[in-house]
Amino acid sequence: MRVLAVLVIASSLAFAQQQPAAVTSFENQVKEYVKLRNKVRKEAPKLSKDSTPQQIEAYHTTLAELLRNARKDAKRGELFTPDITAHIRRTLKHQFKGRDRKEIREMVFETDLQGVVLRVNYPYAQSAEFSEMPATLLTKLPPLPAELRYRFVGGYLILIDRESNVIIDFMPKALP
Repeated sequence: MRVLAVLVIASSLAFAQQQPAAVTSFENQVKEYVKLRNKVRKEAPKLSKDSTPQQIEAYHTTLAELLRNARKDAKRGELFTPDITAHIRRTLKHQFKGRDRKEIREMVFETDLQGVVLRVNYPYAQSAEFSEMPATLLTKLPPLPAELRYRFVGGYLILIDRESNVIIDFMPKALP
């Protein structure tokens, strides 16, 4: 576990030293989202250690609604702009060649997408699957704060709020 943490930190530092303007812009937009999210989160009901499953569910639902209201004009491409999309696609193309590319595509496309609707500012269906991100890939993509995560859904790369499960943005045709 420590080795993985050291690798992530080292690659993040290397990444930051050679980061293009598109990545800097993306990171700034992500930081703005997190600021908004933290402000909105203060309005959600508080949870205690003894919270029931119903209270936890109500909290997540309320947080998702508050985020949707705070970002009512959100649309696809606000964070995944054409510049960062091109950068991420180049990164993915470079990372997945030959056998690795085939394996990652199989892993991503084995996810069952029945009934999945990708829509910015709406929760990702709790009953739907999504593929976990390989650690090696996470070290190559622009780093995210703890509040957000990348996920593959079919050929899409999505940006999700960890706590509310709200889709912040998504990028079609992410994989080469």
